[in-house]
Amino acid sequence: MVLHLTVMAINDLLSSNNDPLNDEAALREHINRALRVSPPRGVEEKLLYRLAKFWFRPRIFNADRLPDRPCLFIGNHALFGLDGLVILPVLLEEYGRFLRPMGDKFRFTQNAVAKTLLARGATMGHPEVARALMAHDQDILVFPGGAHEAVKPSRERYRLQWKDRLGFVRLAAEFGYTIVPFGLVGPDEFYEYLLDSEEVIGLLQRLGLWSGKLRKDAVPPLLRGALGTPIPRPQASYLSFGEPLELPPASRAPSRKRLMAWRDTVAQRIDEEIAAMLLEREQSRHELGLLRRIATL
Repeated sequence: MVLHLTVMAINDLLSSNNDPLNDEAALREHINRALRVSPPRGVEEKLLYRLAKFWFRPRIFNADRLPDRPCLFIGNHALFGLDGLVILPVLLEEYGRFLRPMGDKFRFTQNAVAKTLLARGATMGHPEVARALMAHDQDILVFPGGAHEAVKPSRERYRLQWKDRLGFVRLAAEFGYTIVPFGLVGPDEFYEYLLDSEEVIGLLQRLGLWSGKLRKDAVPPLLRGALGTPIPRPQASYLSFGEPLELPPASRAPSRKRLMAWRDTVAQRIDEEIAAMLLEREQSRHELGLLRRIATL
């Protein structure tokens, strides 16, 4: 019954006619609302930061590489997009960087959800939105792997899945934005896999609950959290910034070959930071307390 209701809810969400990208006025209003958002401050933000520090024990490496100007942050997307629980409050509180994460448009089709996301700084992943943010000197956070990378099977943890996407590099080149690659280790283990996304889809098909309207890259795996609860496991997190890629503004649009070369450079630097953080985690496992080890079983 729960599975059936969940599928119905996702179907309703993804088949909604309220598509903010197909309405020019709605897109413009989304941009205006996004530009009015200020960095969250106060008790709520302090609480989120302290909770992230206590539960996920984030460790930051190579922060000295962060340029003192607005940047486009690019990294590996964690399971369910839970990377934001670590990246956003820590960078805001400790480094004064208010990152504007860009997400899949289906997350903004419901007004209540869209309002909450916008208030936290998130926006739709749309070129016009990105252009507006860059024109107003905002730090932007993009995961080119998108929804597919956020519901990836367990065997593909820490593997970039960008396909042929070049939009983020093209926009960075258009505005002369610096790209800051980063690798994040930890959030992909916040939950234990019970069934991968492909297995969930197969189960839905066998039960007659599958709908052709349902996007396969939006079907989540079946998971469990700390001690079998829905709470994320208290996995220590490791975030490392790679060498920034400077993209000076060009008088004309770069060739596809040039864009591919830049994209591959960013991906390589992310992979290097992921590998370094996986090694760092292995070497520091002895520092974890007994209760944290039990809670991550």
